[in-house]
Amino acid sequence: MRFKKSIVTFLFGLLACTIAFGQDKTTGSIKGKVRVESGTPNGVTVTVRQGDHELNHVSTDKSGKFVIERLAPGSYGLTFRKPGLSIGTIENVVVKAGNVNSLGDRLVLTIDEGSIAFIRGSVFSGSGRSVPNAKVELAKVNADGTTKKIDGRITTETGSFVFRLAPEAAKYRVTLKTDGEPISRDVEVEGAAVYRVALSLPEKPAKP
Repeated sequence: MRFKKSIVTFLFGLLACTIAFGQDKTTGSIKGKVRVESGTPNGVTVTVRQGDHELNHVSTDKSGKFVIERLAPGSYGLTFRKPGLSIGTIENVVVKAGNVNSLGDRLVLTIDEGSIAFIRGSVFSGSGRSVPNAKVELAKVNADGTTKKIDGRITTETGSFVFRLAPEAAKYRVTLKTDGEPISRDVEVEGAAVYRVALSLPEKPAKP
């Protein structure tokens, strides 16, 4: 019985030492959450630095959260990068020994308009007037000619709409939904640029 008690005491002591060893009170951590204007917040590279010297980097999870651990006490800067989004920075993040500095979700990465493709368009009536509240859909045209809908918009008060896309070369079809036959235009995207398209409703016959 004494032998068993000794073993149990030893194991509890070993566990306590392990926990104490794992809790490093000489360093601190930074955690936060990144939000994005468009797309998903996962896979954002978070780099911690002092001045221009990069010390470490992690990636955000599917909800945009990140944690950077084992940082010596001091002041740090953070840089956030993801293709298609603007580069974000936070400066003067103070780390204290034994503490976690929580940044919350105050950082929002916006779209980097220089690295994506835009399809901008307008819808007009048969008489040339802008048509608001019209339904426009965007589909990707596959190599075999089939299409897959990927997005939809309602035109603004000025009859305009915009789709944001990856800059990879691809063929898209913009379709205006009407009470009659839909009206479509194909757009060849070849890179990061603005592609414009106009969709016009057929002119209604004059009443006798």
